[in-house]
Amino acid sequence: MSERHFDVWAAGDAYERYMGRWSRRVADAFVRWLDGPPGARWLDIGCGSGALTSTVAVRCRPRSVLGVERSAGFAATARASAPPPARVVVADAEALPVRDAVCDAAVSGLVLNFLPAPGLALAEAVRVVRPGGVVAAYVWDYAGGMGFLRHFWAAATAVDPSAAAHDEGHRFPLCEPSALRPLWDAAGLTEVTVTPVEIPTLFTDFDDLWAPFLSGQGPAPGYVAALSPALREELRRALRERVPVRADGTIALTARAWAVKGRKEGVGAA
Repeated sequence: MSERHFDVWAAGDAYERYMGRWSRRVADAFVRWLDGPPGARWLDIGCGSGALTSTVAVRCRPRSVLGVERSAGFAATARASAPPPARVVVADAEALPVRDAVCDAAVSGLVLNFLPAPGLALAEAVRVVRPGGVVAAYVWDYAGGMGFLRHFWAAATAVDPSAAAHDEGHRFPLCEPSALRPLWDAAGLTEVTVTPVEIPTLFTDFDDLWAPFLSGQGPAPGYVAALSPALREELRRALRERVPVRADGTIALTARAWAVKGRKEGVGAA
């Protein structure tokens, strides 16, 4: 297996089957934690298939919500599901198409680890937020809090030792508080807070867990797509042996994200 990674992000619908059902639950918990006032102007950076953009539009009674996404395929999925007043544009997180100091809140869901320069993207978020505004994000706890991914990579490594190089828990440093807090501090943000957000991930049966790994979207599915049919089947069997299946056939695991927020220095509050 090559050492290149398989971070494929092109088809929003396929991502929804893989991770979207869980990311929407985390987005809801994150928005409730932020507790932003109605009438605010929101920016969602790297909005993906639109989970956070839609949640803000529905729950926060915003004045406006702009979702920014680099992948045209994901942006199309987000645009199709985003309720008013949300809108979605194709743009890069490191060059936001937004004027200085016009947003009350700049947020980002599950994307920081996939940016080539997260510090630059965070600086852009700070730029577009007004003094007193909030900059916040959340990332999966790949190293220890993602039950189904931990089982997947353990099974993958057992059948293919080179799989360890593709494990998000090894690759992504921004998946724990000790990395997130210093990043926010270095951006000049104040009142920095980091908190865990945990959700249940209940699979109806093993196929409900396994089939999304065949979607081709994201590191683990991208890795599976590159396997030979024989090795893919060996991985499927190894994963089935690892996961805890209950008497009714369901598989109950949990997923944890880390959420971080800080405030831009200045007068006012988002």
